[in-house]
Amino acid sequence: MRTQVAIVGAGPAGLLLSHLLHTRGIDSVVLESRDRSYVERRQRAGLLEQGTADILRDSGVGGRLDREGLVHEGLELRFGGAGHRIPLTELTGRTVTVYAQTEIVKDLIAERLSAGGDLRFESEVVAVDPSAPSVTFRKDGRTHTLDCDVIAGCDGFHGVCRPAVPTLRTFERDYPYGWLGILADVPPSTDELIYCHHERGFALHSLRSPTISRLYLQVPHDEDIARWPDERIWEELSTRFAVDSGWRLKDGQILEKGITPMRSFVAEPMRHDRLFLAGDAAHIVPPTGAKGLNLAVSDVTMLAEALVEMAEIGSEALLDSYSDNCLKRAWRAEHFSYWMTTLLHTDPSENAFGRRLRLSHLDYVVSSRAAATTLAENYVGFPL
Repeated sequence: MRTQVAIVGAGPAGLLLSHLLHTRGIDSVVLESRDRSYVERRQRAGLLEQGTADILRDSGVGGRLDREGLVHEGLELRFGGAGHRIPLTELTGRTVTVYAQTEIVKDLIAERLSAGGDLRFESEVVAVDPSAPSVTFRKDGRTHTLDCDVIAGCDGFHGVCRPAVPTLRTFERDYPYGWLGILADVPPSTDELIYCHHERGFALHSLRSPTISRLYLQVPHDEDIARWPDERIWEELSTRFAVDSGWRLKDGQILEKGITPMRSFVAEPMRHDRLFLAGDAAHIVPPTGAKGLNLAVSDVTMLAEALVEMAEIGSEALLDSYSDNCLKRAWRAEHFSYWMTTLLHTDPSENAFGRRLRLSHLDYVVSSRAAATTLAENYVGFPL
């Protein structure tokens, strides 16, 4: 078997890369270890920078996004019993859109299959060869080899592609807390996301649709989900979100719940020979800044342009600069995500002095237009 680009992983990064290459006449094969049903059910982030939404629209897969996505022009920082709106669009001229990653994956799978794309689910990649580029995978009890010109490692943090880079350097930070996240069958209690700092810990009110809410609580990183029955979750959310204005949190049936640890991680370089890493295979951000999916989209957009340049005019200039260009953007997102995380969460090891510094910083962000603009322009994302 042979293709131009072998793509490992059918998450949003791998699927979007395959789609972008198809629109420019470049063949690819996508290999995914899980079955299609599992891939289409995975719950992940759901906040799109304007640049990400524009890429999906411009490439022809934004129809349902435009019909169902919730466009936001601001967000709320809540602390000290009061809410403070950050007017994202007024400060930057850009917006963000709430549209679940699960739906993006469904849209991309449907598009690739309708266009005759080669998506191979339940195909476990066991080895990649970056030098004489090929991918070895198992499917239906048999081992196969796929020869190619380039390998795109879009197989996430636990995939096989990153370990195939021999000169890899990694940088990471683990946080002493995690997020207890719920998906609830209840209309959102807000029109825009609420990021809340409370002495008991961080809370986030997000949205999935006009009838479904997504909410999060800061908990210890090793917390046992069994300690959080539904009643306790709603009580704690109401306590942390409470404001003097009388605003009330709506509660309802919890459809899903789980605990996610928080980590910052970057691998350098993102290329070795004919293997190129993208998305979570190369970098992980804590979810506070909503950058993980958006970084993956920017990675594969740059990789697609580089591969098109190589195919059309024989130049590898963009391929040679791919890692540096992606890492520059990744480190900016890492810093913003770290800043948002440490600003809004309660550190269990922190003393009273540190807590007062955090409140002072929050007050500065909501009272200074310059500080609010810094938050806003990072949050809505920088153009590619």
